[in-house]
Order: sequence, then structure tokens, then C-alpha cells
Amino acid sequence: MPGIHYDIAHMLGAVVLLLSFALLYQRRLFAIIQAFAAQSMVLAAAAAWQGYIQDAPHLYITALLALSMKAIAIPVALHRVIDRLNIRRTVDTALGVGPTMIAGVSLVTLSILLVLPVTADVTALTREDLALALSVVLLGLLTMITRRNAIGQVVGFMSLENGLILAAIGVEGMPLIVEMLVAFAVMVAFIIFGIFFFHIRERFDTLDLHNLESFRGERR
Repeated sequence: MPGIHYDIAHMLGAVVLLLSFALLYQRRLFAIIQAFAAQSMVLAAAAAWQGYIQDAPHLYITALLALSMKAIAIPVALHRVIDRLNIRRTVDTALGVGPTMIAGVSLVTLSILLVLPVTADVTALTREDLALALSVVLLGLLTMITRRNAIGQVVGFMSLENGLILAAIGVEGMPLIVEMLVAFAVMVAFIIFGIFFFHIRERFDTLDLHNLESFRGERR
């Protein structure tokens, strides 16, 4: 594989990871959604590039799905949910910015230490793609854990799924059906989340999980 192919693929994967840190850093809902849309757009570019260098046309479909659904449709839907439910634009977090970023860097280090030793027999690009993908998955989980707002947690879940897609496109020979099933599962989850948003907002007049705990008697 020419060096330029490797460099561009590696750069796109690294940008997806950097945008996971942007998600962790943001404290405003619109900024979180914009960071997620940007991450999905770069993911679409990564899938298209992998389709080119692997000569795998089905990855262009993955790129098109990521661009249309995750970079455009879902962010637009989340903006409409926020406007319609008149949700508070700032997000309370369980940790401050400093501890959150330190935890994120620790998870990336853990991913590298876990993936590289067990993938010694595959190509360097695949090894690094899998390490980057696992890092994105773990940072998505961290985003879900540290956000007290339901929409922030949904965006964390979607970012986690971006990590799974990044792993799938980095492995040569991954069938399209696997990527389609992952995308379909995320769409179903998003629809279910949307239904819960409206029911929770209608019942409790908030989507802030910190406040919802008071209704359950877990906080005094």
C-alpha cells in the first residue's frame, strides 16, 4: 500500500478520535451535537477512503449512510427535539473538564496497550485502526457516564457506534450486512430514545437526569 494511503487513513481515524475528545470537552448541547455531526462527517470520509484503498465498493454505501443519517439527519432531529421541548441548553456533568480529559487520555492509553499486542499478525493500518476504534468506543462510554442530560447521553451512544463503524471499515473483508445491521440498530435506538424524550419531558417537565433522581427519591 503506498505510504500516502496509509497516512490519509491514519489521519482520518485520528481526527475521529480527536472529535471524541471535543464531545467530552463541550458543555453546551448545540456544541455537542455539532461535534458529533463533524465526527460523523469525518467517519464518512474515512469509510469512503477505505473503500477506495481496499477496492471495496460497499464501503461507499457505509460512507453515504454515515453522512446522510449521522452527520445530517440525526443532528437535525436532535436540534428539533431541543427546540420543541424547550430544553436547557447547558449540560451538567458528573466530572469537571480536567478529570474528564485525564480519564479520556487514560482510556486511549489502555486501548493501545490492549489492541496492539493481540493484533501483531495483521497489517499496521488495521492494528492502528482497531486501537483508534476502541478508543472512540471507550470515549463514547465515558461521554455517556459523565453527562447528566439524556440528549448528551444519546450523543455519547451514537459516538460509541461511530467507533464500531470505524473498526468495521478498517478490517478488510468485513461484509456490508454487518455494517447495515449496526446502522439499523442505531436508528431503532434513536427512535426509541426520541419517544422516551417526549414521554419523560411530558411527565417530569425536564430531561436533566440530575433532577429526575429527585422524583425517584434518590436525592434529598
